[in-house]
Amino acid sequence: MTHQAEQIGRTREEMAQRLAQDIPNGSYVNLGIGIPELVARFVPEGHTLIYHTENGLLGMGPSPEEGKGDPELINAGKRQVTANPGAAYFHHADSFSMIRGGHIDLCVLGAMQVSQSGDLANWSTGAPDAIPAVGGAMDLCAGVKSVYVITQHCTKHGEPKLVESCTFPLTGRGVINRIYTDLAVIDVTPDGFKVVELSPGVDFDYVQQRTGAPLIPNDA
Repeated sequence: MTHQAEQIGRTREEMAQRLAQDIPNGSYVNLGIGIPELVARFVPEGHTLIYHTENGLLGMGPSPEEGKGDPELINAGKRQVTANPGAAYFHHADSFSMIRGGHIDLCVLGAMQVSQSGDLANWSTGAPDAIPAVGGAMDLCAGVKSVYVITQHCTKHGEPKLVESCTFPLTGRGVINRIYTDLAVIDVTPDGFKVVELSPGVDFDYVQQRTGAPLIPNDA
């Protein structure tokens, strides 16, 4: 008989829902591949968020129900999506002009590592057999007004993703504003990682033990 591991902290869906609560109403938002894609499901009531994808869609909606999608309507991660009323389609180059021109308010990216100074590594481990997968992340880090990360707090091997300095190749230097993990919401400040909010059932010491850099309590 197998026993399922007890869930500690937030699930991926709960992480995405928590992040969505902090996106200002009316924002133009780019969602990265993986957990960031889940954020599109959780637009707070009364808010209008306009989702952008690098392959040329503004007004992206959540993934369709199984069997009801259009195979030609996909996001940059090749996942089927929907288009909200009023959505616009455009060339890939125009999409990156929006990013590089500073017209996207916020993006949500996954991460392999985030340093206490806000450096992001999310495209390669640097291993000889690693497949580079930078996509549009470097452009997003350079051109978007605010950059949030959503990620599990640790790797599947238990290694911290929040560290003093990144050991993987960087996507951007000093670009991350806030991090949402299964264990906490954490701001990147000039003094380092500051805990904004702990996930339900999680205490500060538990998070600190799983973080590769000092944490500042939210009451400091």
